[in-house]
Order: sequence, then structure tokens, then C-alpha cells
Amino acid sequence: MKLSIASGKGGTGKTLVTTSLATSLHSQRGGRITIADCDVEEPNSYLFFPDRTLLEKESCQVAVPVIDEEKCTHCGKCSEVCAYHALAVLPGTVLIFPELCHGCGACSIVCPEEAISEGSRSVGEIFHARSDGMDIIWGELALGEARATPLIKAVKEKAQGDTVIVDCPPGTSCSMVESVRGSDFCLLVTEPTPFGLYDLDIALRVLDKMKIPQAVLVNKSGVGDRKLYQYLEEKKIPLLMEIPLDRKIAEIYSRGEIFVCHMPEWKERFVELAKRIEEMIL
Repeated sequence: MKLSIASGKGGTGKTLVTTSLATSLHSQRGGRITIADCDVEEPNSYLFFPDRTLLEKESCQVAVPVIDEEKCTHCGKCSEVCAYHALAVLPGTVLIFPELCHGCGACSIVCPEEAISEGSRSVGEIFHARSDGMDIIWGELALGEARATPLIKAVKEKAQGDTVIVDCPPGTSCSMVESVRGSDFCLLVTEPTPFGLYDLDIALRVLDKMKIPQAVLVNKSGVGDRKLYQYLEEKKIPLLMEIPLDRKIAEIYSRGEIFVCHMPEWKERFVELAKRIEEMIL
């Protein structure tokens, strides 16, 4: 099963749910459980496993064009075909803006002189660690990089296991879409506030477009109002679990610890959550 944990807004508790669910499944069921932290701009899932052992660290490379100035006639066809304006052809040279390049290869295809070859550059790093038999994969985007999707894709390709839990970045931008893509199921974590409802509605519409089965987990229940629950009833969207606004849970989480390890009665609830998701997939 590849399960993605997403949300429309930040701060709803995606990492809390990801780490708690992975830990519960690992201790109750066994098997190979893998966490893939795709929030590559600010990954934090690995911080909850201080006893982790780093197994591998590698660079994430993306394609960029390389111009052979001896062959180039500065005809300008490469810049004309580039949808992202990553090339600018001047009378005596070609300027390349690698941060804008999407590596599509169109410039090398249209070049009549075959003056463009493919090079590469790093956009970040991928880390693979293991903690008590559980794998944690995460990426760290290089400073100044605008595009996170190539690194997210690389993190997902690296994550293998019986159950892969993807900790997605917040929002509904390209990063979230790439993180959720290919999942068997998406669990949306939200909170019962006006902001939570507004962003949840957008996230659900994105998942409908992607045709990915979904359900909702409400975190910090007990705050806000009942409008979120009315919305879920009207739309017939399954509500699989609620986690209350509990000071003890907040204190455990703020220390960088997994709360189900201190409140073991929650482990069975997360295992039951996984069972319900598996039944919905089937």
C-alpha cells in the first residue's frame, strides 16, 4: 500500500499522523514500513527518530543543456521552443538559466547544428536512514532552487516497502500533486476551523481531478465550529479518525517525540485506521 498524508494548509498535523501511523503499524504488524518525507523544502519526519542510522546519501541530478559554441550558429530556434525561457540567444553567445530549465530536451531536438548536448546539475540531496527496522527517506532541496518536483519524484522512487507512507508538503501546488501522484489512497488531515475547511475543499477537488480515493482525519478536534463536519456529511466524505486538542499530545510532539509511544492506547486506533483504509482501497 502506498498511502499519502496530505492537507490543504500547513500545521494541521501531517507529520504527527505519518510518524504515529508508521510506528503503530511497525510495532503491531511488522513488515517493511517506509516513510517518504516529500516536504523537501522543510523535511522533519526523520527528526522524530533520533536513533536513526544513515544508510545512504546521494545527489539528485536534473538535465540541463550544454551548448557547443563552435557548432552553434545562434539561429535562436532553441530559445523559441523553450516554454520556460531558460535560454537566451545573443549575437555572439547563448545564455542558459539552469534554474528555469525543466530538462525537457526540446532545445536539443530542434537544434539544426546538433550543438546542444545534455548535462546535469544537482537540485538537492536524498537521504535514506533506518530506525529500528523502519526506513525513512527524505529530500533536502538546495538553497535557491525554485522547483521541488524533481527531488520529490526521486524521493518517491527511492521509497520501497510493504507499506509506504508519504508525508506530503502543505497546500495544493505542484509539490503536493507530485507527492500524491501514484498513491493508492490519500488521507487528508485537517482541523475544524474556517481556514481548515476552506483549504480542505480545494485539496479534495484536486484529488477528485487525480481520481485518487480519499478520506479525512480531523486533528485538534474540539476547537472551531461544526461547519467542517456538516461539509463532510453533505459531500459524503468519510471521516476516519479524530485526534482531540490535547495538551499532553502537544507537549510530547513539541519535544520531537512520537506521541503513540507515550500513549500506547492510540497504537491500536492507528492500526484500525490502516485497516479501514485498506478496506476502502479494496
